[in-house]
Amino acid sequence: MPPLPEVIKPDWIAQGAFWLIVGVTLTGAVFAVFLKQIIHNILGLIVSLFGVAGIFIYLNSEFLALMEILIYVGAISISFVFAIMLSEPMYKEKSKRNVFKTVFTGIVAGLIFWSFSTIITKTPWEAAAVKSDEWSVRAIGNLLLTRYMLAFELISFVLLVAIVGAVIIAGQGRRQRSSQ
Repeated sequence: MPPLPEVIKPDWIAQGAFWLIVGVTLTGAVFAVFLKQIIHNILGLIVSLFGVAGIFIYLNSEFLALMEILIYVGAISISFVFAIMLSEPMYKEKSKRNVFKTVFTGIVAGLIFWSFSTIITKTPWEAAAVKSDEWSVRAIGNLLLTRYMLAFELISFVLLVAIVGAVIIAGQGRRQRSSQ
């Protein structure tokens, strides 16, 4: 019997793992777009983001994979779930929109878009400096988890306080609406 590496080539395993990760990513993306229930869409988004993290791992960028999971899956997706849980039910009748507020919001958004477009088109852009090795992903990861660890932890604490505050405020608002 021939040795296992001659029967099953390591390249085949790497290609199979890559296509499995791509399949998970695309399946999650399809679920995120085409399912009818919004909570299922968010779960599809989470699966797709895990697949993207897997692609980062496949590309030997473990730090980006962990940041993908921590930030996108851990913070943003969970924030979406909280936003859905704390929003008004869709079957409730919605109040009519104030036309003045809608027009005012459109004008402000247009002014912001115009100002950003003007800044982008009128700025004399220069070529970026040559990258040095001291700002690699590995160096940034080491700095975030050593020298700037306190700032990193404070940011996560602020996110936690914001989520807890949103839950408390939404709970008070629901209690007030249910008592009326």
